[in-house]
Amino acid sequence: MKHLTMLFLLASPALADGPVVEKATAQRAGDGWRFDVTISHPDTGWEHYADGWRVLDMEGNELGLRVLYHPHEQEQPFTRSLGGVQIPEGATQVQIQARCIVDGWNTETYMLTLP
Repeated sequence: MKHLTMLFLLASPALADGPVVEKATAQRAGDGWRFDVTISHPDTGWEHYADGWRVLDMEGNELGLRVLYHPHEQEQPFTRSLGGVQIPEGATQVQIQARCIVDGWNTETYMLTLP
């Protein structure tokens, strides 16, 4: 039985680490908000890379989306910005969620208290 378990483990695809939001900041900019988000992900090239992040309200509704159009193998972690995000009046926190082209949206989110 031990050999079958080992064979199964060897035959299973390797699970890469999902994209992680390492840090995020927000500031008012005009009539919206600007977010600077730092992501880490073991990008391997065009076949597997972090391809976006989004700002969510606390109920999980998308408020803004930043698409990442290319891999960042040589730049880890990396920071990208998104402006013009409309935050509902009275909101004090948002969530940031990262995505990669292979695994989709990370189930974990980064909680950010708005200044």
